[in-house]
Amino acid sequence: MANLLGSFKLISSENFGEFLKEIGVNLMTRKLAESSKPTVEIKQEGDEYIIKTIAFKNSEIRFKLGQEFEEKRLDGNTVKTVVTLEGGKLVQKQFGDKEVTITREVDGDTLKVICESGSVVSTRIYKRE
Repeated sequence: MANLLGSFKLISSENFGEFLKEIGVNLMTRKLAESSKPTVEIKQEGDEYIIKTIAFKNSEIRFKLGQEFEEKRLDGNTVKTVVTLEGGKLVQKQFGDKEVTITREVDGDTLKVICESGSVVSTRIYKRE
């Protein structure tokens, strides 16, 4: 888990607008999200983890592995979320009107984030700062 901790800046993004459209994010918010180059910070405080996204709209989730919590998505909906650690990857599952899986894995200084909903898959690559 330690290699997942740190600060990462977006360097490439594939199919993110389509992913946001799939989960119901409006056009204006999609355009802002697609044009931003967010920084993601992953921290640990005791047995709690924090994922903070610094972009056009900042967000933060705090969670304990395997424990359900509520999260507000970019589409404005509040969903039930569970984050687990599977084979060195953080797997975040959101349950609501649309089921979403977000997988985060680090290889060296690269954070790969795969966002999936329905048949739509988006891959975003971040570089450690």
